Amino acid sequence: MAKKIVFTETEQAEIARIQQAFGISRKAAIRKMRSANKKSEKAAKTQDFKSAAANDKSETVAAPKKTKKAKKPVAPKKLTSTEAGAARAAGMKLFALAGRPTKSDFIKLCGKKGPAMTWTARAEHLGVATLEEAAEKFAALKAGK
Repeated sequence: MAKKIVFTETEQAEIARIQQAFGISRKAAIRKMRSANKKSEKAAKTQDFKSAAANDKSETVAAPKKTKKAKKPVAPKKLTSTEAGAARAAGMKLFALAGRPTKSDFIKLCGKKGPAMTWTARAEHLGVATLEEAAEKFAALKAGK
């Protein structure tokens, strides 16, 4: 069983005022009162640097430094189902043109990240202009086995 909370007369008056003002239950009014108390405590903890400077307090109070927020990385644009299907079909066409290379073939030519690369990235890595040329390099590797 939960411990019974005893409120002071001022707290009870505040709860009753919140209940009537918002037309809510006692439980909700207590929650609202607690959240308001937390907010006022936070406000009381923050210092007013301008008034401290105006009053020339002997203690110097340094204003907190503002930090810049880091920009979130922009996620790549999601393709529609037809665009995704077309891209997948183009990739399968290049895969067939390359002679259906295995994972180890991708690793031999492009390194550890070869299997995870797109055909565009593989073409850049191999230093060729078109995707078909990259596929032909994989086909030459397969033929040279």
